[in-house]
Parts: sequence; structure tokens; C-alpha cells
Amino acid sequence: MRNTTLCHIEKDGRYLMLHRVKKENDLNHDKWVGIGGKFEDGESPEECNAREVFEETGLTLQNPRYCGIVTFVSDKWETEYMHIFYADRFSGTVTDCDEGDLEWIDKHELLKLPLWEGDKIFLRLLEEKSDFFSLKLQYRSDTLIKAVLNGKNMKLKTEKI
Repeated sequence: MRNTTLCHIEKDGRYLMLHRVKKENDLNHDKWVGIGGKFEDGESPEECNAREVFEETGLTLQNPRYCGIVTFVSDKWETEYMHIFYADRFSGTVTDCDEGDLEWIDKHELLKLPLWEGDKIFLRLLEEKSDFFSLKLQYRSDTLIKAVLNGKNMKLKTEKI
């Protein structure tokens, strides 16, 4: 299993999103995702988040909020624990990313983009400023088949943010 971080950075009602189009054999190929990546040895979630955001965007976060953890279970990939962060204060200028194209997307337009179905759930939780959450998402191939929020099964449907 692996540990990763994902940060949704907001400015003026828009999220900085990464369109994953540059890496070969990328399980997120052609999806739009927040900013993040894998832990390095010895890193805390906060340290990984800060490093990944800086490496992928050139931005330095100020007081990011640790929002929750998402457990991804898949029949195709190893289990992943993704630590979710939100930030709306930062310094620096957005740079190019070697993993895809960065773009500020109106958060109400996100659902029109190719996203993982489970991402729509935690995007809604971020928008609602929910308390710290634990979300388990189970996929069969690329299809979300089960979602469990804070230990309770969720009815699967298209989530709105």
C-alpha cells in the first residue's frame, strides 16, 4: 500500500487542477486531479503535501487545512491512503508541471471534466467544509462500486459541489 497527499488549492472560486496528460503508464491519465503525490521516507502528511505542491506548482502554501483521509481500494492497483488538504492562501507563481497541465478551473465547472467518480464525493466534502473525514472508495477497474464515509455506506450517485 502507498501513502499520498492531494491538495485542492482555491483562488477566486477556482481550484488549481492538474490535467494528467504527460506521464506514461499513469493510472490518472487524462483525468483532472488536485495537486499531490507520494510520500518520501520519513515524511509526515503535512511535509509531503508542502513538498509536492511546491514541486508541481511552484507555490508555497500558508496554513493548509488537513481535511481527511481517503482509502482507495481497487482490483487493478495497490491500496492507497490519500491525505486530503485544502488551501486558499499561498505565495509564489504557478510554474509548469512535468506531470500534466495546470489550470485554474471554476469549482462549479469541475463536474464537466473527466474526474474519478469518488473525487466528486470529497470535493463536495471540501465545499461543505466538513469536519475531518475518512472516506473509503472501492473501484472495479475504473468504476466506483462502493463508498463508505466515516464508517457508513453511501448511496452512489452523481455528487454535486
